[in-house]
Amino acid sequence: MKKAIVIVLCLMIAVSLCSCGTNGDKVPTDAATTSAAASAKYSQEDIDSAIDTIKQEFEQNWPGCTLKEIYYAGDEVNAEYQDWADRNDADEVIVLLSSFYVDSSGQMPALNTDYTYENWNWILVRNAGGQWQHVDHGY
Repeated sequence: MKKAIVIVLCLMIAVSLCSCGTNGDKVPTDAATTSAAASAKYSQEDIDSAIDTIKQEFEQNWPGCTLKEIYYAGDEVNAEYQDWADRNDADEVIVLLSSFYVDSSGQMPALNTDYTYENWNWILVRNAGGQWQHVDHGY
């Protein structure tokens, strides 16, 4: 019986360690698995550029957090956020959605520790053809 408990505990630890941390280049994205036709407004390159901007933001400013998934929210969602472009003197807005895990280190005290956030918005703006700028995030 003790052996079975030890084996189960070892398997649980191994599974939890495999889910910790991620290389930003390996974060799954809907943009990588769907066609550019998913957006009538943005090319796949536009979407990928926005995703890369948030991956860099996440890597630099979100210690103790692991980005699990990030993807384009869709053209219909962007229309609801056009005011963000207007407020920031930009021509375009794009909204991404993500899920990420916050570890128990307490490095991000404003977030719940040992918790996975789902459907987290990232709002980016730019002037036509320029670089995306992250202007806000949250629910």
